Amino acid sequence: MASVCLYFQVHQPYRLRRYSVFDTGHNYFDETRDGEVCRRVANRCYLPANRLMLDLIRRHEGRLRIAFSLTGVGIEQFERHTPEVIESFQELAETGCVEFLAETYYHSLSFLYSRQEFDEQVQLHQERIERLFSQHPAVLRNTELIYSNDLAHYAERMGFRGILAEGVDHVLGNRSSNYLYRPPTAKSIVVLLRNYRLSDDVAFRFANRRWQEWPLTAAKFARWVNQVNGDGYTVNLFMDYETLGEHQWADSGIFDFLGELPGEVLRHPDNDFKTPSEVIDAWPATDEYDVPHMISWADTERDLSAWLGNAMQSNALHELYRLEGVIRAAGDPDLLHDWRRLQTSDHFYYMSTKYLADGEVHSYFSPYESPYDSYINFMNVLDNLRVRAGQRPSRKVAAPRSVTSAAASTTTRRKRPPAHKGKATR
Repeated sequence: MASVCLYFQVHQPYRLRRYSVFDTGHNYFDETRDGEVCRRVANRCYLPANRLMLDLIRRHEGRLRIAFSLTGVGIEQFERHTPEVIESFQELAETGCVEFLAETYYHSLSFLYSRQEFDEQVQLHQERIERLFSQHPAVLRNTELIYSNDLAHYAERMGFRGILAEGVDHVLGNRSSNYLYRPPTAKSIVVLLRNYRLSDDVAFRFANRRWQEWPLTAAKFARWVNQVNGDGYTVNLFMDYETLGEHQWADSGIFDFLGELPGEVLRHPDNDFKTPSEVIDAWPATDEYDVPHMISWADTERDLSAWLGNAMQSNALHELYRLEGVIRAAGDPDLLHDWRRLQTSDHFYYMSTKYLADGEVHSYFSPYESPYDSYINFMNVLDNLRVRAGQRPSRKVAAPRSVTSAAASTTTRRKRPPAHKGKATR
């Protein structure tokens, strides 16, 4: 039997407004732009996709099972700009066919820099999910599927039953991502690995007419799932929810594909759908997944280079977390909230200077003309935050002449995302 574990990441970052060295106010974030993007993506993705999911659950009498992870910063924006999105997720939760996962509230890289901050953000997220959806998340999905043995053991001590990770070829070797694994020396926690080939067929290649498998139909995809029978337990399809209607536009046929997929999968008597917790309950871990160094689901390298690939990114993150002690000592909730919103991984993703396919994806999501503009803008904001925390400002650095010109992002004009082997972020 092959189970399909369908998981979607739901995230909207707070975008920084253009903040110069001459600005002194504390309004760092572009609320107007955030509201515009939130409403647009709600109308093109979240609301129609949730209506479709609800219809499919009812049509298939609860046999369709789905998992979501909604970031805390995304939830905050939904509550402010599109409360109907929250209501539609609550309606899905009431079906009993949806599992909500835990992650860092601010979609941050905090595990790399501060275990105290990581603990607090995960706890904040669990509490928000419980209040909204009456579920206590038992499976952890770290930001951008960043994962290592250390994280898995830490998550086990936090009480999680399972954790999601990327099925990376150089770690798996000749093994399959369609089995469950355990970290070395772990006692109870189970690792669910993303089948990145099948996930990316939908998330990236679906509308690519140059792809040899185009057009991708539900019947064809279900045949690929059926091939796992006898060589795996679960096909873990993990992707951004924005794939539906935003990254893959409605006119690509993505909603029709999804509408037909459960029926085609369930047509085979050995197939079913399970949430991550149900997969853990149903199948044993078969082997170890030994990851001593950090991996992720981003870019072709599947490592941390999407956020830590150059000196600008490293410096920005180092300076941000270096403020933790004084931010906490200040005892100002607004200051703490602003500092945490600056931790969102998207800010550092925009600073990437990668080229070729990875560079195209980074540029697609960035609201800046270049990664250097992103860095300067972020550091100007951070300098003001530093002063608010009672620290002396850093030495101001003039913005360097841009040497690259990133393509306009979805926050300015919409374009189809580039076909790509790696996972994209915003």
